[in-house]
Amino acid sequence: MAHGYLAAMGGDKVEVYSAGVETHGVNPKAIAIMAEDDIDISGHTSNHVDEYRNIDFDFVITVCDHAKERCPWFPTTAVLFHENFPDPAKATGTEEEVQKAFEHTRNLIKSYCLAFLQKQLNH
Repeated sequence: MAHGYLAAMGGDKVEVYSAGVETHGVNPKAIAIMAEDDIDISGHTSNHVDEYRNIDFDFVITVCDHAKERCPWFPTTAVLFHENFPDPAKATGTEEEVQKAFEHTRNLIKSYCLAFLQKQLNH
């Protein structure tokens, strides 16, 4: 979701890569909740962070404590950021409750991405 917002909000001022410490594919509920905000992440892939070891990033953002703890260290001059968003894929309950969890996380990520771009890129 963060990749979708950063790319959409940043436009041609940013080049966004997304990776995790595990690959699971893109959650269909995440695709649906982002589509509600007119952001299409259906073509995104689930890449492993090791695929990007040789890229000289300006910024690296981890979006959950699990990723921060397990993210492999590699030499970088990137400025590191961390925010622990709740994982809506772990939500339980009724379909409506799960939907609300995805909406909540989406809205937190959207606000974070907007503030990040405004502060870091004066966007």
